Amino acid sequence: MIDPKLLASRFPGDFTFGVATAAFQIEGASKADGRKPSIWDAFANMPGHVYGRQNGDVACDHYHRWEADLDLIKDMGESAYRFSIAWPRVIPEGTGRINETGLDFYDRLIDGLKDRGIKAFATLYHWDLPLALMGDGGWTARSTAYAFQRYAKIVMARLGDRLDAVATFNEPWCSVWLSHLYGVHAPGERNMDAALHALHYTNLAHGLGIDAIRQVAPQVPAGLVLNAHEVIPGSDSAADKVAAERAFQFHNGVFFDPVFKGEYPADFLSALGDRLPTIEAGDMEVIGQKLDWWGLNYYTPMRVADDPTPGAEFPATIGAPPVSKVKTDIGWEVYAPALKSLVEGLYDRYELPVCYITENGACYNMEVENGEVDDQPRLDYYAEHLSVVADLIKDGIPMRGYFAWSLMDNFEWAEGYRMRFGLVHVDYGTQVRTVKKSGKWYGELAAQFPKGNHKAG
Repeated sequence: MIDPKLLASRFPGDFTFGVATAAFQIEGASKADGRKPSIWDAFANMPGHVYGRQNGDVACDHYHRWEADLDLIKDMGESAYRFSIAWPRVIPEGTGRINETGLDFYDRLIDGLKDRGIKAFATLYHWDLPLALMGDGGWTARSTAYAFQRYAKIVMARLGDRLDAVATFNEPWCSVWLSHLYGVHAPGERNMDAALHALHYTNLAHGLGIDAIRQVAPQVPAGLVLNAHEVIPGSDSAADKVAAERAFQFHNGVFFDPVFKGEYPADFLSALGDRLPTIEAGDMEVIGQKLDWWGLNYYTPMRVADDPTPGAEFPATIGAPPVSKVKTDIGWEVYAPALKSLVEGLYDRYELPVCYITENGACYNMEVENGEVDDQPRLDYYAEHLSVVADLIKDGIPMRGYFAWSLMDNFEWAEGYRMRFGLVHVDYGTQVRTVKKSGKWYGELAAQFPKGNHKAG
């Protein structure tokens, strides 16, 4: 087993080690204290969407157990916590009345983090759109971008004085493509035109959100969390290489190019641009505002080959087989070198600010035996990927922190509760938390920080 202290010696003393969660996945209390339904409540409660028709009504009951959960983070040696704020708790209908009780919860949570000396990294949107906004079309409606701007302003005015960093969105790839094109996530659309509308209005909402943050809490470093894909061609053939570039534009470029270059990628525009909603004057300037940081969520590479089907819709790719034989319990290929090439490639392609790995982790479903959870494969995954992050720092890439996904097992979206990503095991019947072998190891590593005062690179 890799010695955590030895691995720690490869990171600068001010590197941030933390854990991450999302509101809908852990909070539960879906009808408590004025919270109204989100699109995920509706999606989960309709048969056929989520494994076993499981939902977020109770989840990890973090809404009631937050103090013990924050104690757990402190006891595990983490110096930062990345969490999301539930829009339906704060503005239950998405627009209109503010629910002060919902804001009170996050007030207590952030004060609790401060009391324990843990940095607070908030995400404003982690997929739980207030259901009422679907009446206007949800993310396919321009009005939702302005509703998000107001929500961001309200949250930052109340909480911004104690936040260490804030992200507008988590993984817009999921809330755009997975939710509106592939139908796997709420609201379950399978429609390119809907997805293209959601794409532009999500990008616009991000820019308007940055505006809101800078207006009311300019001292808080503002960023965006992207699950960029390392797109690897399935072969050395010219067709597969060109296909990989199309896939890069479709899966990464449609978010990175507007935010970091102020434009949509060229091949994507020529293929699908006429189906985008109207891009109004000033939209791209709003979207392309400079960020203080960006977050990368990485789990597994994307391998693609050319789809030779005549008239195949852009990006016209099909999946290519994995190279590594190692897979997690959710079926994802384990291939750490892709994290390195992904980050290097993105810094080559774009002028990016400092980076945090905002999610990285592995799904393994070991249960508690004799009071312990022996999840060695997860520990190995972390050790391997953290080693890559240390290499990136050594090569001069401005990596500033790392958040393990996740603090604890939780509602894994369409997979329900059957897939476990936690450093801490949750028994959903009793809500008992058990720190896993990987959690103890990661805690030993994290407890070495912060130390000294030196910067890398």
